[in-house]
Amino acid sequence: MLQVQFLRDNRNEIIERLKIKNFNESLVINQVISLDDKRKSIQSESDELLARSNTIAKEIGILFKSDKREEANCLKEESLRIKEKTKALQSSLLEIQNELRELLVKIPNVPHHLVPSGKSDADNVIVKEHGKIPELSEYKKPHWDLCSQYNLIDFELGNKITGAGFPVYTNKGAKLQRALISYFLDKNTEAGYIEYQPPHLVNEDSGFGTGQLPDKEGQMYHIKEDNLYLIPTAEVPVTNFFRNVILNKEDFPIKCTAFTPCFRREAGSYGKDVRGLNRLHQFDKVEIVQIQHPDKSYETLNVMVDHVSSILEELELPYRILRLCGGDLSFTSALTYDFEVYSAGQDRWLEVSSVSNFESYQSNRLKLRFKNLNGKTQLCHTLNGSALALPRIFAALVENNQTESGIKIPKALQEYTRFNIID
Repeated sequence: MLQVQFLRDNRNEIIERLKIKNFNESLVINQVISLDDKRKSIQSESDELLARSNTIAKEIGILFKSDKREEANCLKEESLRIKEKTKALQSSLLEIQNELRELLVKIPNVPHHLVPSGKSDADNVIVKEHGKIPELSEYKKPHWDLCSQYNLIDFELGNKITGAGFPVYTNKGAKLQRALISYFLDKNTEAGYIEYQPPHLVNEDSGFGTGQLPDKEGQMYHIKEDNLYLIPTAEVPVTNFFRNVILNKEDFPIKCTAFTPCFRREAGSYGKDVRGLNRLHQFDKVEIVQIQHPDKSYETLNVMVDHVSSILEELELPYRILRLCGGDLSFTSALTYDFEVYSAGQDRWLEVSSVSNFESYQSNRLKLRFKNLNGKTQLCHTLNGSALALPRIFAALVENNQTESGIKIPKALQEYTRFNIID
C-alpha cells in the first residue's frame, strides 16, 4: 500500500509510472489526496477544540476557587458543547480514514524504472539464458507418462481422494520430492537464510499484510467458520512474522527460508498447460524472504536472483530469466524476475520461480519499520522468491534426464535421493 504523502509528493510521476501496469485510474489518486485534505482539516479542527477544552478545564478550576460559580458554569456548558462537537469530528475522521484505506488498497505498487511496458507475458524481456536444451530421442515422453511408467506419481489416486490438481507422490517419486525439499533448504541455509516452519493457515490481517487480500481473495481457500485462509505461499506467514515490528538498522538483512505446501484455487482446468504437474491446486515450495534496508534492496534482489540461478545450474537444468513487463507484474511488486526451466518432454518453458522486490508496499500494510540514524521510524523493504517451486522442477528433471534405461538423477541430488537412477 502506498503512503499518502508519497502520493502527494510524486503525484504526476506515479500516475505515469502506473500506466506501465495498465492502471489508468488517476481519479483514485486524486480522491485519495482530496480525502486526505479533508482529514487534515478535521484533525486540525479537532486539535484546536482539544486545546480549547484543556484551557477551559483550567479556567473552570480557577473560577470555582474564586467563587465565580456562574462564570464557571457557563464555561462548563461550553465544554460540553466542545465535547459533543469533538465526538462528531472523531466519528467523521474515522469514516474518512476507512474511505482512504479502501481507496489506497485499489492502487498497485509503483513499478521500478526497469519494468518494461507490455500487456501480457508475451511482452516480458529475456535477460539471461543458461544451459543447453537436451536432445532426446524421438521416443521422448512428457512427465505424466514417465511418472506412470516408473510409478512416481499417481494422478488418478489424487483425483479420487480429493480432485484434480492434488497428485499423490509414490515410491522413488516421493523420495525425489523429499530430496528436492531438503536440497533447497540446505542451499538456502548455506547462503545465510534462517529456516522456519510456519503455519499453513493465516488470518485475515496476514493476508492483507502481504497483499493477497483483498486483491486475490478469490484465489485462496477460505475456511469461513474460523475466517482463516490456506496459504498460497510461505511468503505470507513468514513476512507476517514482522508485522507491527520496529527493527534497528543493525538488524538488516533479515533472511528467512521455509518449506510449505501451497494452496491455490485458480489452478485451471483444461489442456496441456495444466496437465500433470504443470498447474496444481496443492504443491510444495521452498521460499526465501528478506527484510532489507531501502538503500540495499535492489542490490539484494540481484543477489537473490544469483542464488536461484546457482541452484538451477547445480541441478543441470537449462533456464532463462525474464524481467516481467508491467502487464504481467503482480499488484504488489515493484520489480520481478521470473525463472523458467526448459521441459524437454513437452518442448516448452515452465515457470519455476519469481523473485520480487516489493519496496515498502508490503511494509506499509504490515507497519514494518526500522529506526534510522536520526531515531525516526522508516518503512523497511521486503523481498521474496521461490527457491524453488517443486512441481515443474520435478517435471523438468524427469523429462530432461530420461534415457532408454531409466531417469538419471543429477549429481547434486544423489546424496539426498541415495540413488542415481530411476529404473
